[in-house]
Amino acid sequence: MIEMTLKVFKTFAFIFGLASSWSAWAELPRPVMQALKTAGIPTSSVGAVVQEVSTGRSELVHEARDSMNPASVMKLVTTYSALELLGPAYRWKTEVYVDGNDVVLKGYGDPKLNLESFWMLLRALRGRGLQDIRGDLVLDRSWFGPVADGRIDDDAFRPYNVAPDALLVNFKSLRFTFLPAESAVRVYAEPALPGLELINSLKLSEGSCPEGKAFRSLIQADFRGKPPRASFTGAYPLLCGEKELNVALYEPQEYVAAMVKQLWAEMGGSWTGVVRQGSASPTARLVYLHESQPLAEIVRDINKFSNNVMARQLYLTVAAEIGGAPARPELGLVAIRQLLAQRGIQAPELVMENGSGLSRLERASAATLAAVLHAAWKSPVMPEFVSSLPVVAADGTMKKRLLGAGVAGHAHIKTGLLQDARSIAGYVLDRHGQRHLVVMLINHPRASAEGEPALNAMLEWVYEGAGGKGATGRGPARSNRPSGGPQSP
Repeated sequence: MIEMTLKVFKTFAFIFGLASSWSAWAELPRPVMQALKTAGIPTSSVGAVVQEVSTGRSELVHEARDSMNPASVMKLVTTYSALELLGPAYRWKTEVYVDGNDVVLKGYGDPKLNLESFWMLLRALRGRGLQDIRGDLVLDRSWFGPVADGRIDDDAFRPYNVAPDALLVNFKSLRFTFLPAESAVRVYAEPALPGLELINSLKLSEGSCPEGKAFRSLIQADFRGKPPRASFTGAYPLLCGEKELNVALYEPQEYVAAMVKQLWAEMGGSWTGVVRQGSASPTARLVYLHESQPLAEIVRDINKFSNNVMARQLYLTVAAEIGGAPARPELGLVAIRQLLAQRGIQAPELVMENGSGLSRLERASAATLAAVLHAAWKSPVMPEFVSSLPVVAADGTMKKRLLGAGVAGHAHIKTGLLQDARSIAGYVLDRHGQRHLVVMLINHPRASAEGEPALNAMLEWVYEGAGGKGATGRGPARSNRPSGGPQSP
């Protein structure tokens, strides 16, 4: 009885001491608080952790246990876990079988089976003597199980809403290019798939052009109708120059069929059959095995440019490889939880719907994300993981942020943005040569529109030497914390 009481007392004392240390530096830096105040965002809507990487010493901990929507920062959990579980050299495969007169394509979830890769696949078939397809084109998508489309909004034609697919070709998307000339606006699609109806009624106009993707507000686009149809009307300023718009118009099966018809004909081949779902028979002959880029390259595309479709493909790949095919999203979460537990990270608040952060359901805490960053830094896959993150003021989603600031070029930071959610997470090399991990999550109705200055202020504060000032600027932090676990990010 005495021994049990002692154990309970020690456990209570540990938890109490832990809670006390967690609250030691709960006040956000003054520049961050000022930016939040200007934006009308209360500090209670923010979760944040700053930690010295080399020592594991926490320099700032604010509402770190709160379960929050991390937006695309969730991709860090997915990509780190995949690098650990699958290895940086992992490659996806796409198998091609000849089954009588039919040709069977079996996909394994390649996230980057884009136009160039698919062209190379078909070209390899020609090189192996396949001149004409006399039967059907059979698509085997069985590696992934059925998944909800996961659409984040009502815009079904936006590429970020494309659902995962074991045989996803070119993100199922078209790229429309707008080229203004002296008297007209030329519009063309790539790839130029057969059957696409393109109606261009755009008129050149004078005036300024909105920055970035805001030029879309000038174009009235209509993608409704069968066969696939794209109609553009409105006034297009000459000053906009060349712009691009990516759109997903086709159903997956229709898209693959149109791609094969177009590319195969360009190569001089013929095909008179139909496209259908199915699988290869036991007597089918494997004629070609196409391999993707290695995972180390894929995670760069995912994190640098926050590619949601590729992240979802990767999440289901982890599910299939670790949990078994057909992949189901819940198997991906089981595999990731097991890995995190092996690294000493218990994350009871973690909710992963699709692994991309493009979700209203996904949840994580600043503490869990900090623990993942700390584990990644100590991992053999650290170089691949860190190099996949955008460099501040240099590339990816951070290319145009903090230009000319001291932190420019000195931080690898993943960004996240959803309606009511904005976030950052990654590593900062401060001006004293010390490296820190930083996580900051904002969940508030004003976060998406007004939250960026506060996030930028946090990065600048860390760069200026968070470890030497403490969270409030009143002196150095006084205690060290154990590193590596979720209780001590």
